[in-house]
Amino acid sequence: MAQPTLLAGDMGGTKTLLAIYSLETDGLRQQHKQRFISSEWPSLEPMLESFLRERPDAVGAPTHGCIAVAGPVRNRTARITNLPWQLDEQNLALAAGIEQLELVNDFGVLIYGLPHLNDEQQVVLQAGVRDDGPLAILGAGTGLGMARGQTTSEGLQALASEGGHREFAPRDEREWELACWLKGDLQVDRLSIERIVSGTGLGHIANWLLQKPEAAAHPLKGAARDWREHQMGDLPALVSQSAAMGDPLMQQALDIWLAAYGAAAGDLALQELCTGGLWIGGGTAAKQIDGLRSDTFLEPMRAKGRFKPFISDLAVTAVIDPEAGLFSAACRARMLAESSGRLA
Repeated sequence: MAQPTLLAGDMGGTKTLLAIYSLETDGLRQQHKQRFISSEWPSLEPMLESFLRERPDAVGAPTHGCIAVAGPVRNRTARITNLPWQLDEQNLALAAGIEQLELVNDFGVLIYGLPHLNDEQQVVLQAGVRDDGPLAILGAGTGLGMARGQTTSEGLQALASEGGHREFAPRDEREWELACWLKGDLQVDRLSIERIVSGTGLGHIANWLLQKPEAAAHPLKGAARDWREHQMGDLPALVSQSAAMGDPLMQQALDIWLAAYGAAAGDLALQELCTGGLWIGGGTAAKQIDGLRSDTFLEPMRAKGRFKPFISDLAVTAVIDPEAGLFSAACRARMLAESSGRLA
């Protein structure tokens, strides 16, 4: 029996990546990929039809597929954040002409790819021993994504999470002061973890520090005001750049952010008892890899009282592949093909 090809997708409100993978002896190999502007299409079905119709002649038609979507998936349907699209697995499979297609949340799908990442796709943050226990991942981007995975009789199963919206718990006086200020600045009664542990959160931390009297003449004052009041510019990127150039106040902002991130990672590890491994993903992982490998991140992660030895023994890894979501969707498609008997 010929090995089938697999359809993988990673779609969001701005862009959608679609790809076809083949299964080689050394793993999955991407044969064809195309990038689409999501808003230029009325729905995902015609996009899929166009992608498959225009694939190279040498690339076979896929039999199974998985598409990661920016939104929750319930009862095999999904509504996309920032797009007026309602997706249905059966309708998409019919449009693509494939046997089976599965929709998975775009962060949760990473669980399926984690065991198969190669050395170029990840960086070890803390060496440890993995077993067949639960897996967990969190990743700071615009928000803070979390997901967990559990091995079942049918293979690895991803479990969705909204853990990034748990209450932020200040660990010291400085974080308490930050939390109180941020509640007032955002005019909220409750502060979630992702308000601080995210790319946006790094901007909030810097903005807080820039309000202090000693920062009155700081060169980022104007950029922080434009970012906060008019949603202009990329303050988090400016913070990272300034810290790298030796700005002590922006280095302080980055250190506060890394410490809070590490503490959140350790909390997730305790919650999930992820002896199968803990991964750090999201859009900031590759950009902040030096910080993630430092004690500024790792020590707060490990500082869990009586459970410090447990956390210290976990394998902790950063995902640095910008196409990890697409690759993970292909891994899930392979699982679907295997369960159907398509793969020997």
